[in-house]
Amino acid sequence: MKIKKLFSIRVIILLFVLLLCLIAINPNPYASGLEVKNVGGEAASQGIKHGDVVESINGETIESIEEFNSVIGSIGVNSTFIFRSSGGEVAYITTQKPEITVQIVRTNNIQKGLDLSGGTRVLLRPDVERTVSDQEITNLIDVLNNRLNTYGLSDLQIRSAKDREGTKLVLIEIAGASRQEVKELIEQQGEFEAKIGNDTVFVGSEKDITFVCKDDGTCSGIRNCDESANGAFCTFEFQISLSGDAAKRHAEITKDIPIGAEEDGGRVYLELPLDLYLDGQLVSSLQISEGLKGLETTAILISGPGNGATQEAAYDDALKEMNRLQTVLITGSLPFGLEIEKLDSISPLLGGNFVKNAFFVGFLALITVSIITFIRFRKLKIVLPMMFTMASEVFIILGVAAFIGWRLDLVSIAGIIAAVGTGVDDQIVITDEVLRGQERAYNWKQRIKRAFFIIFAAYATTFVALLPLWNAGAGLVRGFAITTLIGITVGVLITRPAFASIVEKLLSD
Repeated sequence: MKIKKLFSIRVIILLFVLLLCLIAINPNPYASGLEVKNVGGEAASQGIKHGDVVESINGETIESIEEFNSVIGSIGVNSTFIFRSSGGEVAYITTQKPEITVQIVRTNNIQKGLDLSGGTRVLLRPDVERTVSDQEITNLIDVLNNRLNTYGLSDLQIRSAKDREGTKLVLIEIAGASRQEVKELIEQQGEFEAKIGNDTVFVGSEKDITFVCKDDGTCSGIRNCDESANGAFCTFEFQISLSGDAAKRHAEITKDIPIGAEEDGGRVYLELPLDLYLDGQLVSSLQISEGLKGLETTAILISGPGNGATQEAAYDDALKEMNRLQTVLITGSLPFGLEIEKLDSISPLLGGNFVKNAFFVGFLALITVSIITFIRFRKLKIVLPMMFTMASEVFIILGVAAFIGWRLDLVSIAGIIAAVGTGVDDQIVITDEVLRGQERAYNWKQRIKRAFFIIFAAYATTFVALLPLWNAGAGLVRGFAITTLIGITVGVLITRPAFASIVEKLLSD
């Protein structure tokens, strides 16, 4: 039989889809080096971006994650930092340690979930008595996205979920972030108030705060560090700008406050300070200069302390507190409090081993199925198209996942296996109907029609059975449903018809 007879319209469609999936996956097995995974602070403001491939730091070539962490760890404050990457060269004098994490350059566009890449997964429940609306969940996700991105965590996924009772939840997956780091960022509702006595001057919202200085050494940074009886302390400062209404409230509240006694150095302040509260806790008290009494000022300098056993520890604590406060002021408060329902830290080592084992077991399963099929039908021209179809289905599922940006995790891989298993069943049904049809003198159209009646009935049943898994377990098994649905849909519409066409041509030869 001539090969060209095999290229029916169904087979051509399959080959075209495989080509599109190859483009979507974009394999690049020769890629090497490190790429920026997360970047924040002044490093981000200087132009270093997620995905930049690292070439050198301060002239030193970087070839491993260990080398990168060692070089970054040696860079202190007020140091020259020259970062060369695929995005160009960035050079500046540091006012804080560079906030950059890296990963090995990806060799394709397939994204791995936390089960395979490692990170933190947290399930959040709104801490309110009433029923939360879909719009409130959307607003919550927007604020969380802004907060985590502002903090320098870019490799993240936030989506809504539900439990079995229908309670609305939020699921966050952050690759490469520590458990404690994530917990501190999302546990905090971020209700900010600045008070003089019992009067509120301004709150943390766009209505009152029009600008927050961040990652700019001219208007934010750690200003001094000193020894103390309990170790060391450092002081951070950053500037904010108030709206006109907030400035008027400041003038109205301060105009009647008495001026205090002159302090050492000749400085004179009002008797009452400006107290800063975050989620009801006093975080800092700022003295108000006598020159600001009754003045509509829009420029406010926020300051606060950081403490530690050493100056380096105090510096890091002050920097952390400043970033936390700046992030809250920039992104605003959450619409309501959150309760952590579940918090998991996942090691990437287990995931990497699982991927290798899954591919090895999958290859063994493919060989085993092929051998059993050959024993059953005694025809190599049935086994080979079946193996090609199974491999095509796996490749198409991966291509669709790469195209839509779905992260493959352990349950997704289980879904791929389930979809391929369903495909094998369908191909056996097609082969059996074709061979039995020959014995009963059915024509090809009747044989294929009988086979696809069974296949479509099984597809409909499986499709309906998978729908409840969309929100099962707060959406943690959604990957299984998605990959299985993609697999069986691709099979019914593309690979099964192509397989039937190939078998028809081969067996009628």
